[in-house]
Amino acid sequence: MLQPTHQALQVAAVPAQRGPVPVRERDQDNPWHSDAVCRRDEAGLFFAPSKEPTAARLSREEAAKRVCARCPVLVECREHALLQPEPYGVWGGLTAAERRVVLARRRRRDLELKKTTRATAGTIAAAG
Repeated sequence: MLQPTHQALQVAAVPAQRGPVPVRERDQDNPWHSDAVCRRDEAGLFFAPSKEPTAARLSREEAAKRVCARCPVLVECREHALLQPEPYGVWGGLTAAERRVVLARRRRRDLELKKTTRATAGTIAAAG
């Protein structure tokens, strides 16, 4: 089985009564993952065992996504997985395949924005 790159995230329990810390207040002493709900769950829920049957994988991924859905740091977790990029597991409510789709869409959007910016700059230069 592949070992998750964030194994340390799964170790300590987070007190249930503690609310999420706003993103602007997070720092090295209180990183986003300290509030992650998945820290209280089995790491195996978020990462596939080797040779997992498709039906079992889909069921496990849906269970992991349900955990993510109630997590106060879902957005930070998702962005972390997209920026790294994390190649395995469920992060921020997305599977590795779903993250690849998001990244491809972002690349296409960025290319379109660059084309639009160049076209606008060319039009302004020609009019000037």
